[in-house]
Parts: sequence; structure tokens; C-alpha cells
Amino acid sequence: MVIVQPNTQIKLTNVSIVRYRKGGMRFEIACYKNKAMEWRNGVEKDLGEVLQIDNVFLNVSKGQAANKEDLKKCFGTEDRNVIILEILKKGAVQVAEKERTTMLDGMYRDIATTVAEKCVNPETKRPYPVTMIEKAMAELHLSVDLQRSAKSQALDVIKQLLEKKTIPIARAQMRVRIAVPSKDGKRIKDKLMAMIATKEDEDMGEIYEWTCLIDPGQFRPINELLQSETKGKGQLEMLSLTETKQGDEIF
Repeated sequence: MVIVQPNTQIKLTNVSIVRYRKGGMRFEIACYKNKAMEWRNGVEKDLGEVLQIDNVFLNVSKGQAANKEDLKKCFGTEDRNVIILEILKKGAVQVAEKERTTMLDGMYRDIATTVAEKCVNPETKRPYPVTMIEKAMAELHLSVDLQRSAKSQALDVIKQLLEKKTIPIARAQMRVRIAVPSKDGKRIKDKLMAMIATKEDEDMGEIYEWTCLIDPGQFRPINELLQSETKGKGQLEMLSLTETKQGDEIF
């Protein structure tokens, strides 16, 4: 005899539903509004602050929970935490149209702000106003994706602006100080210089020191080179995050 259990209606307020299809079935989790996106963007770390109910559903609004057999069949596990994390990471956040428009506008502005912070006009060495970046993004016909972080989309925008030359733009540079023992400095100087955009100052005493401008993406490779080639004796110090023309703000 099959016992049919009635679905209990669960009334939730201030809810965002994250929906995910796998194995031919649709699964949902109930989150507090905006918290799912904050978790994806790394702002919220506590899963307890994200989930309204610590469970996996077939239909949140009807209170229809997924059974263990369906979870095992589709996800290969019955571990709710593992399944919830996968849904939270890969699922689509369902929002009302008005709220979606507001979120899209906010994300668009966040992307433009991030691009403005990371880039400068290579001719003037000055950062662009956010409004000008937004105008350039409009010319790219950018389609904002609420499922991705503003930072990752900003990097895509920078790449497109560089490729299509919509406006003159370049990644802002980082000023750093490099210090290594002289014996190591002589040996690795050529490797270092290949990773540096501009050498501003050089002092070659017992300790080789360089003050340089580098692309932000070179910071980690330079540090790894110093650690491996000097057995941890080399030092890399960031002096400023963004180097702009004198009189401008340093980000």
C-alpha cells in the first residue's frame, strides 16, 4: 500500500528561490532576498544567513520537499549540504520583474565602477568617470548576468574595450618595491625586468632594490619568482594600488 503524504503549505516572506535542473528534475531552495547573490559574490559566508529553510524542494511555494531517492538519483548523494551548495552555486535565482530590473541596474553600475577603478586613459594616465565607462559599455551592448559577480564581468568588459578600442583604455598599474640579495639580483634581473612595465628607480648595493610599475596581474607571478629563486629572501612590497598622473586620487 502506497501512503501519499500531503504537501504542507509553507508560507515564506522575503524569499528568493534558487532553481536548478539536474537529472531531468527541477530542484529549488528557499533563500532570503539578495543573500544568494551576496553568497556568490563572497560577501556572505554564513550559509545559515542565506537559507530560509535548510532543505531541498521540488516546489518551494507548495512546500514539496525532494525525497532521498530523487536526490540520490540526480546528485549521486543524499547529503543535503553538498546538494544545497551545488544548487546555490549553479542554480538560477528567481526574482520578480521589477526587482530584476533594479538588480540589473545596480549590477550595471557596479561593473562600470569596477572598470573605472581598474583602468585609466593611457594618454592622460587619469581614471575615467563612471558615467563615461557606462556609455562605453552601452556601445558594447553589454548583457548583464545576475548569476555572475560584478568583478568577473568587469574583467570581460575591460577585455572587450581593449579589443574593440571603444575608448582609449589601459589597466591601471601598481607601484611596487622589489628587494633581493645582490647575488640573486644579478641572476634573476632579466626575468624580473621581463615582468615589469616601467622601472622608476634602481639601487644595486648589497641588496638590489627596484621601484617599478607593474600590471596588477604580474604581482603574484613576480612574488612566486622571488620566493622560488631566492629561497624566500626576496621581498615584494606594494606601494600603491593604482598609479595615476600626479594630482589624481590613488586608488
